[in-house]
Amino acid sequence: MSDIGSSVSKLRFAVLGAGNGGLTMAGHLGLRGYPVRLYNRSPERLRAVAQTGAIELIATENPHLPHGDGPIERATSDIAEALEGAPIVMVVTPATAHAFMAEQCAPHLQDGQIVILHPGRTGGALEFLNVARRHGCTADFIVAEAQTLLYACRATNPAQVRVFGMKHSVPLAALPAHRTPEVVGALRPAYREFVPGDNVMKTSLDNIGAIFHPAVTVLNCSRIETQRGEFEYYIEGISRSTATVLEALDAERVAVGAAMGFHCMTAREWLYMAYGAAGRTLFDAIRANQGYYGIQAPHTLDHRYLWEDVPMSLVPIASLGEMLGVPCPTTRAIVHLASLLHGTDFWESGRTVDTMGLRGLTLRQIRRLVLEGCLETVSPASVDRRAEERLP
Repeated sequence: MSDIGSSVSKLRFAVLGAGNGGLTMAGHLGLRGYPVRLYNRSPERLRAVAQTGAIELIATENPHLPHGDGPIERATSDIAEALEGAPIVMVVTPATAHAFMAEQCAPHLQDGQIVILHPGRTGGALEFLNVARRHGCTADFIVAEAQTLLYACRATNPAQVRVFGMKHSVPLAALPAHRTPEVVGALRPAYREFVPGDNVMKTSLDNIGAIFHPAVTVLNCSRIETQRGEFEYYIEGISRSTATVLEALDAERVAVGAAMGFHCMTAREWLYMAYGAAGRTLFDAIRANQGYYGIQAPHTLDHRYLWEDVPMSLVPIASLGEMLGVPCPTTRAIVHLASLLHGTDFWESGRTVDTMGLRGLTLRQIRRLVLEGCLETVSPASVDRRAEERLP
């Protein structure tokens, strides 16, 4: 395959996923003048974009947000066609689709390409790289992940989205960490909103949605079903007792990061950093955050707060904790209850140390992989052998 590094200056983007975030990002990039190829597995979802050749962005509430018709160079359900000649690949799908996207991309990735998971949730970059390698990808590509989604947006039809907000800065980290400046630099002409993050373990474990989404939904399950979400999710859904559970959940997440030598923000620290909301307890800080007032709860338990955030955020935290010897009883309890409520086994479908390619690695090897990218330590054969020798 050809090395496409020399074409980075052209900044052709491949956007994988035609949901809320994917349509918004593709349309916004088109508005900013960059050629965009939009991929979706189902061609039916692309038909309107293919016919109009553009995505309409609406931002009636704030004229400073992206708005107008963003031209799309090509809308395709052929992954090879989408990736060919695109130096930057933005994977904008639920985290539950990351492994599938890695498998589809594996035969077609080229040397020099940058793949960015937007966002990665917990362990997304590690899983993507592991799956791509296991499916025979030998290309020298970079995988990176954003800590959160850049846009607050909703698709109003298959070729139109409404943009409610856009974050001023989103941490982004590459695997390995020393390539983060390279990724941020490549994105800089199109996006100044992405800023360097420490490493993919930090972007993964500072995924605060893992704390605020699944547990609050589980603990309010009766109210969601009977009131159809007609209550304020953060303000009414998080009582002092609920916040006590969240603090225990949060402490386990921070402890898993500390076991690997990474300092993670507590949820209370994050509220202060993101919103300037301070409080003596997590409950007090949530109540001090004016941005949470008026946000309604989900209308149903069939919601991404369970089917995405539990298997792709809580399960990997608990899995890492088990491997590192960090007890995560609260995390495991919420996963178990969510599995019962959703009628599925999130332990079976979730992201684990196995899918992330970490099973059997020592702490030093994990840190070297994250920080330096020492891929020779994570061949499938060596991982399986170490798993048999060291771990139950």
